Amino acid sequence: MPSPQNIEFSLPSPSRWGIDSTVAGRPLVSGTFVINSVRGNNVTGTINFRGTDIPISGYWNESTKQIRFDSPYAMYSGHLSIFDDPSIRARHFILSGSLIMKPPSLQAGERGTWIATTTTALTGPPMSTSALPPVGVFVTSDYLYGRAGR
Repeated sequence: MPSPQNIEFSLPSPSRWGIDSTVAGRPLVSGTFVINSVRGNNVTGTINFRGTDIPISGYWNESTKQIRFDSPYAMYSGHLSIFDDPSIRARHFILSGSLIMKPPSLQAGERGTWIATTTTALTGPPMSTSALPPVGVFVTSDYLYGRAGR
């Protein structure tokens, strides 16, 4: 069996993610981010912050786990990491990085950060269990899957 450090992981596709961002230090609404396909290095999908799916297209670098994509309103760049929770047999995929708003957004030129997460079943040995995931994992999971009792 390979050691956890030698296990390969990739951007899950197709997949649905919860996303949360801040722009100029102010929180933006949470939403959903959908990766429809990753073909070669090309990524296509949608992002939805206010009830309308907006198309995105971009670039995925498998060797560095880096993603860049554009919507009509912002440019995003980020990195993929994972957090495995063997106690519930879950693998959390975490994309996080920076963004810059662009015209026609009223916030054109403003910079910010974003985090998006999705979860799959942990089917092999855990790859990471030593640290807690960023708080954004819980915020975006609440948005994506709903809070208990709502």
